[in-house]
Amino acid sequence: MPHKMTLTGSATGPLREYDRYVAFDMREKGSPSAPKGLKKSTFISYTVFVAKKAFNKTGLTKKSIMHEKILIQGEPTLDIPIDECPGEIGVICFQITVLPNKNDKESNESNDKKEAKQEGSKAQQEVAATKQEEKQDFVAKEAKTVQPELNETPVEEKKAAQPKKQLPTQPKGTQDIVSFDDIIVPEAFLKTRPNPVKTEEVIEFVKRTGHLDKPLTIEKDSKVLKDGYRRYIVAKTVKMDKVPVVYEHQK
Repeated sequence: MPHKMTLTGSATGPLREYDRYVAFDMREKGSPSAPKGLKKSTFISYTVFVAKKAFNKTGLTKKSIMHEKILIQGEPTLDIPIDECPGEIGVICFQITVLPNKNDKESNESNDKKEAKQEGSKAQQEVAATKQEEKQDFVAKEAKTVQPELNETPVEEKKAAQPKKQLPTQPKGTQDIVSFDDIIVPEAFLKTRPNPVKTEEVIEFVKRTGHLDKPLTIEKDSKVLKDGYRRYIVAKTVKMDKVPVVYEHQK
């Protein structure tokens, strides 16, 4: 009997389309504790192959598959060409299911509770708006009673009083921040398979610092990725909306 296996999670790479099927990459972490005397298992990357007909029934798209949690049931295979299977293990999918997320569960609340919350929120907003108007009226009256000499503040003091805008921390060398969805990945990158251990190290770095270790290199006009495919995959995995970039000098 062939070995059956089940995977859960989201796609860690873009969807790839072939003649009669589609493929995408997933990853699962091994058990945190191994039997005594054995090494702990690390992340294992999988390439899942799904028939187009079955995939289309799920309603998933190239973008949504990166954010939806899915369940894959199938069996491992070693008969897929290496250029089509960047994962360490290929999986022939027999069944693919989109799992509900927390937002879906919350949407099942009764209409009465939702309406009550909305009415309560509306009442709070009206009270807050009334207090704000009263505060503004009071401040306006107080401002009129202040002597003209006190209203005149030197330009230097005004500049000093203004709070400085704090830009989000970005890696050294960043030239710009662009939308992740605008970046175009060449086919040559999609056929490669970055080292999963090093990829996990970058993911841990992002979780610890809140930003990538280095910016991605792209063409300024076309937004085509030129360097940093591993960081691109990490940004996909942690669902970054914006990514730091450095522009390649075009001749």
